[in-house]
Amino acid sequence: MLSEQLKRFREPQLAKETIVKVKKSLQALQTYQGHKAIFMEFCGTHTAAFSRTGLRQELKEYVTLLSGPGCPVCVTSAQDVDRIIAFSQIPQAIIATFGDMVKVRGSEMTLQEAKACGSDVRIVYSSLEALEIARENRERPVIFIAVGFETTTPTAALTLTKAIEEGIDNLFLYSLHKATAPALKALLHSELTTTDKRSTNIDGIILPGHVAIITGRKCWDFVVQESKIQATISGFEALDLLLALEDLTQGIMNQHDQVGNAYGRAVSEAGNIVAQQAMEQIFELQGGDWRGLGSIPQSSYKLKKEYAAHDAEKAFTLPALPESKGSSCQCGDILKGIKTPLQCPLFAKSCDPVHPQGPCMVSHEGTCATYYKYERKL
Repeated sequence: MLSEQLKRFREPQLAKETIVKVKKSLQALQTYQGHKAIFMEFCGTHTAAFSRTGLRQELKEYVTLLSGPGCPVCVTSAQDVDRIIAFSQIPQAIIATFGDMVKVRGSEMTLQEAKACGSDVRIVYSSLEALEIARENRERPVIFIAVGFETTTPTAALTLTKAIEEGIDNLFLYSLHKATAPALKALLHSELTTTDKRSTNIDGIILPGHVAIITGRKCWDFVVQESKIQATISGFEALDLLLALEDLTQGIMNQHDQVGNAYGRAVSEAGNIVAQQAMEQIFELQGGDWRGLGSIPQSSYKLKKEYAAHDAEKAFTLPALPESKGSSCQCGDILKGIKTPLQCPLFAKSCDPVHPQGPCMVSHEGTCATYYKYERKL
């Protein structure tokens, strides 16, 4: 059963009353700034929530909502996908991966197509399922494609710890886990252009609630203190989103000096210390490639050298990867908030959920998949 607190966050009347208040605040902000507010929701789940609840359309006269790179499958580079496919072609190898990854295209094919050609690819719903596959296939290498942000990284760390404790030496991780804060820094220091072609510094950022449960609130203060852009952490109910918009609006007009927390029922100042310690024990931050953003220092969680025996990148020698091919897919610009899916020439034409041309249409957190489901005009 839903908790009483969550039930309250889902009360339609309360949301309707809050919408009226938020519209007035956004109108006041427009007068204060001299232009309509431009906010970015960093998280793909927020992108889906704004569209699913109808808030994106309801508030479009008052605020421009841009989508960011907060979809781990979407920001996985084509070269990383090529490497996954190369792993799948190792004799006797079993690839364990989350479902969204099998349809993401590399330079030449998808993991789904590699499976059709004979690779053993198995969809799992958690890293613990990959561990179970390794237990059942002790004579075969099982490579878990570890994709995600700080939300899923602790689970992968604990799974590897458990494998080591049990002496399961045939489980390997290909870690594509990424750190969100360095990516946001890179994004804010890049040149961003809004959908109306007006060069701008985004007025506000809606930060990912799930990630912040792990990291805590205070680690995000750099957004306000370094970039001078207001930001607030949000949950995922319609009322959560509205409260985040209100908090951002007040933060801008009152010049708050720290990141707001509109998801206080789940996010603390310091975050989940146990989860952070689990990550720090197994992983270290290194440079990593992000689709659309390029190479970002200290943004990729890689296994520490003492766990090299379980590191797929170190345990296996791969052939030369294919060269990346040009594409008219606009995922890179969409992930940076430069364009919306509606501005992509492939959207809802040659690119749809059945025949995706880029990862933003593949993942359920992808902006293109969200716009296809909720925002396109039939």
